[in-house]
Amino acid sequence: MTDLPFRDRIVRCPTCGGEAIYALSNPCRPFCSPRCKNNDFGAWASEAFAVPADPEPDADAPETGTGRPDPLPH
Repeated sequence: MTDLPFRDRIVRCPTCGGEAIYALSNPCRPFCSPRCKNNDFGAWASEAFAVPADPEPDADAPETGTGRPDPLPH
């Protein structure tokens, strides 16, 4: 088995689109700098970014999905 040197992987910074080194030598990975990392964190903290969620079920709507199979039609 040969010991091949690993090359640092270059990825796009999610914040600015610039080049970022994706390796242990970059503590901000996948971001290119602490500034871009903090800008991204700030956007999540201020809820500028959000993960969509299913709406809450209506309290007035009849409950469906009792866990039992549907009865056979007559």
